[in-house]
Amino acid sequence: MSSTSSRKANPSAGATRQPTKAERRRAAAAEKAAEARRAEQRAQRLRWGGAVLAVAAIAAGGVFLATRDDGSDASGSAAGLPRVGGDLHTVSVIGNRLFVGGHEAVAVSGNGGRTWQDVPSLGGADAMGWASTSDAVLVGGHPGLYRSTDGGATFAKVTGAGAVSDVHAIGGTGKTVYIGSPQSGLLASADGGKTWKTINADAGRSFMGTILVDPKDPQRLIAPDMSSGLQTSSDGGKTWKELGGPMGAMAAAWNPKDINQIIAVGMDGAQLSTDGGKTWKQTDLPKGTSAVGYDATGSTLYAGALDGQNARTYRSTDGGTTWKATA
Repeated sequence: MSSTSSRKANPSAGATRQPTKAERRRAAAAEKAAEARRAEQRAQRLRWGGAVLAVAAIAAGGVFLATRDDGSDASGSAAGLPRVGGDLHTVSVIGNRLFVGGHEAVAVSGNGGRTWQDVPSLGGADAMGWASTSDAVLVGGHPGLYRSTDGGATFAKVTGAGAVSDVHAIGGTGKTVYIGSPQSGLLASADGGKTWKTINADAGRSFMGTILVDPKDPQRLIAPDMSSGLQTSSDGGKTWKELGGPMGAMAAAWNPKDINQIIAVGMDGAQLSTDGGKTWKQTDLPKGTSAVGYDATGSTLYAGALDGQNARTYRSTDGGTTWKATA
């Protein structure tokens, strides 16, 4: 049979397969994630450039402090609002302390967000995710890993065998800690973050935020993935599968008293699950919310939204149905 006859008999032969709706959504989310990473890199270059100019100004004796009519100083800090920099990555409750973290700074509140204090030891840490172990609090960001052994009052950058660079996601329970790095993939520690081993060099490169680790089964993980939605593993990160949730996921939290109740924030909004991720529904959060976190009792859910260089925080005591500003 001639090639012409063959094409007539099977007109679909050689035709390009059209991507499915799910594939188009994943591709769009991956592109958004890539653009977000490029934007982060551009912002980081601008911050470095600004730091160089600031040093030059000091050397020239040209230091000055400007004020603005909106109640904030030249750094962009507004009265009553915690300063985090150009992005708000995390809202996390450690013990009775509420933390908000961004590119340039971390702030802490001991009264549920009514008043705030800067955390000087995490300046420039770019806090992207938090993990609580049995004896420490760990924070990860572009510069690396930071540890606190006094409940989150002060932090020091981890060096030596426990050092990890460019930490975009982290989570832990007991002595078990996991890290997602765009450079190294998924790493795990069985000694509270003192040493690490690679679990999956391919997985974890697009994870973002806090990795949820089941305290009753540290092999069970849920991670926000900027190239899809939430990802889950039941074997300690060796293999992963999609769990659902919003595309371009950037943050997730579960109720510590009922871990089947999960809320996730992504590039196309926020979604809530009450059955461990089997089903999801859209949920309304305060405008601009990019990070969420539950308190230790599970009775209060916090949300954070960027406002210039600062964070605005909100609380809900009815599972996210209604919200009030914390201050």
